Amino acid sequence: MIKITEKDDKAWVTFSVEPMDVESMEIVGEWNNWEPEPMKVKKSGEFYITRILERGKSYQFGYRCGDTWFCDNGLKTVSTPFGSSNSLLEL
Repeated sequence: MIKITEKDDKAWVTFSVEPMDVESMEIVGEWNNWEPEPMKVKKSGEFYITRILERGKSYQFGYRCGDTWFCDNGLKTVSTPFGSSNSLLEL
């Protein structure tokens, strides 16, 4: 799930993943050169992270839990040269 708050040329994007029976979750995306970022976890078990991104651009990203890569179900996906898919966030 993604929540977007736009202001001027920036967007505050909160990425959320429903509770899973895992201890950690990372987000990996184009906005930071594909460097994994740990997501915070709420008491409910939901993982989340907020990033400020430039509006008018598209960003590919994915969630990673251990060796498992998955996309956001609410967004379009694009194929990668590695035989997997990335989520596509269009701001």
